[in-house]
Amino acid sequence: MTIQAGDRIPEVTLKRIREGMETVDTTTLFDGRKAVLFAVPGAFTPTCSARHLPGYVEHFDDFRAKGVEVFCMAVNDPFVMQAWATANSVPEGLQMLSDGNCELARALGLEMDASASGMGMRSRRFALYVEDGVVRECFIEEPGKFEVSAAEYVLAHLPA
Repeated sequence: MTIQAGDRIPEVTLKRIREGMETVDTTTLFDGRKAVLFAVPGAFTPTCSARHLPGYVEHFDDFRAKGVEVFCMAVNDPFVMQAWATANSVPEGLQMLSDGNCELARALGLEMDASASGMGMRSRRFALYVEDGVVRECFIEEPGKFEVSAAEYVLAHLPA
């Protein structure tokens, strides 16, 4: 079943690179804060690199001004996520999360099979607005689309 507003973020562990590789759980990431989690089908892929991540980089300070943390997730390994962050000048504080085994995407009901493109199981493109571990708004893209999960759209639709 696909995640909906009012649901808690499932408890899953993810990887990230900081002072080396770290394992972090979703409870630690989302409880006690406001956050946007946006997901892309893959680091270094065309729309993800040209439009999706750059929008969040450009508007990172706007999210922070609203007290909202920003997390980017992809079904890639943490080293790819780190390299993608470097290549896109991702600001300190915009966390790049590796869902390398597609566990969170699957738990959210937002996985997709991209085997036809040689990419295996991936995450659908989406953004979730989360308060204290509970999803308040879902911005889930239809296949092949990039509209509602864009940084500008999400910013304009955050609660006042």
